[in-house]
Amino acid sequence: MPSTVLVGTQWGDEGKGKITDLIASDFDYVVRFQGGNNAGHTVIHGDTKLALHLMPSGVMYENAVPVIGNGVVIDPGVLVKEMALLEAEGISCERLKISCDAHVIMPYHKVLDGAEEKRLGNNQIGTTKRGIGPCYQDKIARKGIRVQDLLDEKIFRLKLETALQQKNAVLQKIYGLQTYTVEEICDEYLPYARILKPYMAETAHMLNSALSQGKNVLFEGAQGTLLDIDHGTYPYVTSSSCTSGGACTGAGVGPVAVDRVLGISKAYVTRVGGGPFPTELKFAEDGGSGQDAIDGALLCEAGHEFGVTTGRKRRCGWFDSVIARYAAEVNGLTDIAMTKLDVLSAFDTVKVCVAYECDGERYDYFPMQQSVLFHAKPVYEELPGWKGCDITGCKTYDELPANTRAYIEHLEDITGVPITIVSVGADRDQTIMRGWE
Repeated sequence: MPSTVLVGTQWGDEGKGKITDLIASDFDYVVRFQGGNNAGHTVIHGDTKLALHLMPSGVMYENAVPVIGNGVVIDPGVLVKEMALLEAEGISCERLKISCDAHVIMPYHKVLDGAEEKRLGNNQIGTTKRGIGPCYQDKIARKGIRVQDLLDEKIFRLKLETALQQKNAVLQKIYGLQTYTVEEICDEYLPYARILKPYMAETAHMLNSALSQGKNVLFEGAQGTLLDIDHGTYPYVTSSSCTSGGACTGAGVGPVAVDRVLGISKAYVTRVGGGPFPTELKFAEDGGSGQDAIDGALLCEAGHEFGVTTGRKRRCGWFDSVIARYAAEVNGLTDIAMTKLDVLSAFDTVKVCVAYECDGERYDYFPMQQSVLFHAKPVYEELPGWKGCDITGCKTYDELPANTRAYIEHLEDITGVPITIVSVGADRDQTIMRGWE
């Protein structure tokens, strides 16, 4: 397994952190290739759970080099705090490598993110207001500031002065908000540069050299397929390429370098923020009623569905095989790791969406038009559950109840992708390696 891309197959929050943490010890490099501190994942260190937002999970393993690739947008203040948190836990960050080509989130990006979201009112996208989108906007407009610019104070000041001419005008004249001076930002960011300088590297060259030597590289995605800027439920998406192809552009390697694409999928589906969600079981406070509202609340409670980064309650729904098949196609999935299977132990029966219906038409595939997705009604199959069976102690696949195995095998049949890892609890050892090698 020289190189593996790990991606979310839903709207994020699928449990990628646990799976990455589980398999990272098999790899020499663990690479974040997109997103920023709008994503979060939880890793376990002894008895302590650590919520990381920028640091690759490989930092937990002495054999692995954690890499932040060029496709990531970096808030240096957040990264420095994360490094301090890890060091305080006795976890060394000395192996960390940061791409000189990664873009830097500036203070005005965060203010503009919040201001624009507020302006949208009821049409809010549901961003984390961490400045991710505005930073990517500047990157695409070729007006961004990169990590390498922090190494030369003269260049940094020049680029900052140019950026502030436009940003301050927008902040003041459109939003009536605070403006910034070059000195204010330099006073905050240049000390970060001094801290991070030893970790900066030509990461694309480093990774390609490693691959040519037969080293094992894990490309660790953030968010999920349905949040991808190109392939997600636009405009209710993030601003980066979350699918497997993003690993190539976000880390600087060619597609022939990818040997395996592992998709991470919950045994049900969740979503944070706005946008369509065909299998959503709305909570009572959001207008849901009857059994759907009860089931949605139970999924949320049993699954502890609150965002690592935002703390927001996640929207919950039954497993959606339409988006699972779509994710398999656009990512080229070779296999799936299924998480939170134990949460479904709370139900007498479990449902699986096998198609959508809209205006009398059936969709077995992901619909092209956003308007169809917004109005799509799920077509369900209902399967026997395993309520009352505690599966968290199961160590092998054969120990799982017959109905649990039937559920897994049914999902394999309707998605066309083998499920090689099955998570039956939050702890690392509560995982069944069914076919992962």
